[in-house]
Amino acid sequence: MNALRQFYMEIPIVTRAYTTVCVLTTLAVHLDLVSPLQLYFNPTLIVRKFQIWRLATTFLYFGTIGISFFFNMVFTYRYCRMLEDGSFRGRSSDFVMMFIFGGVLMTFFGIFVNLLFLGQAFTLMLVYVWSRRNPSVPMNFFGVLNFQAPYLPWVLLCCSMILGNTVWVDIIGMGVGHVYYVLEDVYPQLSNGYRLIKTPYFLKRLFNEHIERNYQAAAEDRPGGFLWGGEGQPLIQEDGEEQQQQPENEAQPAAVPAQ
Repeated sequence: MNALRQFYMEIPIVTRAYTTVCVLTTLAVHLDLVSPLQLYFNPTLIVRKFQIWRLATTFLYFGTIGISFFFNMVFTYRYCRMLEDGSFRGRSSDFVMMFIFGGVLMTFFGIFVNLLFLGQAFTLMLVYVWSRRNPSVPMNFFGVLNFQAPYLPWVLLCCSMILGNTVWVDIIGMGVGHVYYVLEDVYPQLSNGYRLIKTPYFLKRLFNEHIERNYQAAAEDRPGGFLWGGEGQPLIQEDGEEQQQQPENEAQPAAVPAQ
């Protein structure tokens, strides 16, 4: 139990909080403590009945416990943690701001496509941003398909189409991820560009972070991402084996989406 508790507490705070709430929400539905009808996104009930919690719970429920739920949680945990341990290291408030930005945009788009739950779209946003910031990372999908990281969201989109799932979930997630990537990583690097997504001061104070006076994007935040291989980052050989090069006692996120 001590080892399990230590592993849990070593998970970055935002990733730990989000994945924990997702699992607890699904367990609550499984145990009949709450009903999915109380959680799904419904603009009419939000506006007329003031059921504001639906704005959050639509991102927390991933369906009944089963294989689909397991894979969704694995993807959410992996890519959420790799972002927070990578390009958002020491910037948890900015990571929370990404959550807020993505959630607001997805909620807006969800009104027009009539999606009840947006958790999978949120996961696709995380995957998309990670893949664009790590373009040189080779991926292996179920030991069959080899490709570079930027193609991962498109591979998942094709899988959804093959399985007969609605593609709007993937499209919204990828679209919102692309908007965030352009506004945060591309536009600030233009000659007259600047950061359009500003993290509120109270969030920085909440996470006890240093308040930057003059923003200079880190190398991993610039267009094209960064090359993995430094301290705390995974190295993947051509045969798909992952080597680790990280500080002692630091958890290493997996870069291969599926085993």
